Amino acid sequence: MGSTDEILQDFSPFFRVLKGGEVERLVGDHTVPASVDPVTGCGISARLYVPKSVNTDEKLPLFVYFHGGAFVIETAFSPLYHCFLNNLVAEANIMVFSVDYRRAPEHPLPIAYEDSWAAIVWAASHSSGKGQEPWLNKYADFQRVFFGGDSAGANIAHNMAMLAGSENSDGVQVEGIVLVHSYFWGKEAVGGEPLDPRSRASMEKLWLFVNPGSRGLDDPLIDPGSDPKISNLGCKRVIVFVAEKDGLKHRGVYYKELLEKSGWGGKVEFVESKDEDHVFHLFYPTNQNAVSLVRSIASFINEGK
Repeated sequence: MGSTDEILQDFSPFFRVLKGGEVERLVGDHTVPASVDPVTGCGISARLYVPKSVNTDEKLPLFVYFHGGAFVIETAFSPLYHCFLNNLVAEANIMVFSVDYRRAPEHPLPIAYEDSWAAIVWAASHSSGKGQEPWLNKYADFQRVFFGGDSAGANIAHNMAMLAGSENSDGVQVEGIVLVHSYFWGKEAVGGEPLDPRSRASMEKLWLFVNPGSRGLDDPLIDPGSDPKISNLGCKRVIVFVAEKDGLKHRGVYYKELLEKSGWGGKVEFVESKDEDHVFHLFYPTNQNAVSLVRSIASFINEGK
């Protein structure tokens, strides 16, 4: 093995950093080309999804989705997300705009946040019906906009909602956010999180790897509890999903309680999937708990429709 092929940092089974600077992504780097899904009938154009049965004069809730992967692996074109979002669009009868932000470490945070906000602003430019993308002009209801994501994507969705609370995008009403197995952490343990310093140090190591300019685990970007402006969350409703066996479960519980105590004033729902682990719904989409999760998201988005 040459010197440049030596492993400098090992985050297996997800990715490794070689001494020469190359990032070796071990999973989450496959893509699915744009197509029409033969099972659900969802029309796909890069990051846009609409149901096959949509009427030409029908306006649909717009779900802006951010994929997970620790900010390093997976993309908006991953087979996992292709399957999940197809199923969700077919179940919920909504439009999805799936954002393919640039990934760390080649593009360290806050670039993923900046890309995600730029995508939201671009989508919002269609609220007058005169934007560049015909599907957004024709189908998106900008008075019923939702942000969502899983893991790192849920982290992004929360932070985009915080921005929405301070940055007004003309013509866009952010109704709610969907947070699935959120990638949040903090310096101090909450709930049943491990107290072992080595375990907590490994989480901080990963966070500083993707966001080297961060002050650490008390950064509001990773720990919403350290944000004094949490009550300014720019939406009316939140649904938090956790998985019973997921090490990040306790952060989801903490986030729910945080919002309820913050003076935010919105409505927060909480759903726990028993006997499941982190982002299980992506790997086992026909699992009954995964089907239930998709139905819960659909119900949340369509509440009061």
